[in-house]
Amino acid sequence: MKYEEKILTLLVENYRKSKKDSGENKTNRRTQIKPEKLYKKYNANDGEYDEISKLNQSVDSLMARGFLTKATERFGTQIQCIYLVDEKLPEIERYLAEKYNYVSKDMQMEKLRKLVDMYRQASPICEEECRKLEQCIEERKIPKNIDELDGVLKAVSFIENNKEFLYIREVSMRVYGDSKYFEDTTLVPVCALLRKHIDRTCSEAEMQDEILLAYHIAKEPMKLCIKGKVQFILDGKLVDISGFSDGVEFSATELGHIQEIKVLAPEFMTIENRTSYLRYQREDVVTFYLGGYTNRYQRDFIKKVYDCNPGICYTHFGDIDAGGFYIHRNLCEVTGIDFQMYSMSEKELQNPCYTLCLHKLTENDRARLQELYKKPEYRTAVEYMLKNNVKLEQEIVSLNLMQKG
Repeated sequence: MKYEEKILTLLVENYRKSKKDSGENKTNRRTQIKPEKLYKKYNANDGEYDEISKLNQSVDSLMARGFLTKATERFGTQIQCIYLVDEKLPEIERYLAEKYNYVSKDMQMEKLRKLVDMYRQASPICEEECRKLEQCIEERKIPKNIDELDGVLKAVSFIENNKEFLYIREVSMRVYGDSKYFEDTTLVPVCALLRKHIDRTCSEAEMQDEILLAYHIAKEPMKLCIKGKVQFILDGKLVDISGFSDGVEFSATELGHIQEIKVLAPEFMTIENRTSYLRYQREDVVTFYLGGYTNRYQRDFIKKVYDCNPGICYTHFGDIDAGGFYIHRNLCEVTGIDFQMYSMSEKELQNPCYTLCLHKLTENDRARLQELYKKPEYRTAVEYMLKNNVKLEQEIVSLNLMQKG
């Protein structure tokens, strides 16, 4: 961002956020910014002369336009403070819009008015939300989610009026003309809004989007993948999958037809990644493919496995990184089962067989690991990861385990 744009944008936004904009101010303080806000080393000894000069030139240029004034050192040229000329605010916003595509507060307020006109009678929830938007307009306050409001209200109005059974991607096509837009962009805020208005909070054992089932909307059935010595009682008939060495895949819609699941092994293991699921195979372990965070179909299937087989051991095998631990945590929460972690400890990170496969942590990794450190079950591994700046994907672990036999 050029200094000219940055200076004007910060001053305008400071004004619009102040009580002067709503007329509630009791003292007429000048709208200002410090030069350090634009270039943090402005007054530092190691500040770059060229950058300081560019900033000073931009301020002088904008002063010539009458947009701002400045205060300088008593005996010098360094800027101490930059002030907005309030009377020039409309002209400045027009200038920013024409030259830098800036969206002014007045333009945002007009957007809110159009949204209210469009959705005030679209559905009960939309009507209630529009009343809140009218209050925002009256107080000249911009909602934080203004950019997503149109898409959210569009979906909510459709969902509240929906009477037929639809899959999520069909809803997305009907509402947006794009099969993935709903899931990728507005699903979370839409579901949060639906839950808020019918006062149905999301429990630990529930997925956020399950609220859509109350409106005849469901995710497309997915495939469940399981391998090992297992027998199903399906519509009263015995189905034995033990003979399939690579396991079986079946539609989640079959869940309602399964009366019983018999695990004929002492251990049931969920596996995060598909390659490891395909690779890992032991006679005394039944494996189930997750693919990431547990969805509702997987959760229901796993809970049924547990209900039918409460006495066996339940384990989870995943990546040794923040994501892998969070997936394990989510699995335990949504199923209510205490899954033990398998080959997901500092021992694997210390194994010389995996040295070439270790990766360094990102800043995001470190932030997430710091949160996980608070949980006793992850603390030892997380402490080692943070100290040694390492993480490891599970595919090399599963390969090594199977090659060892």
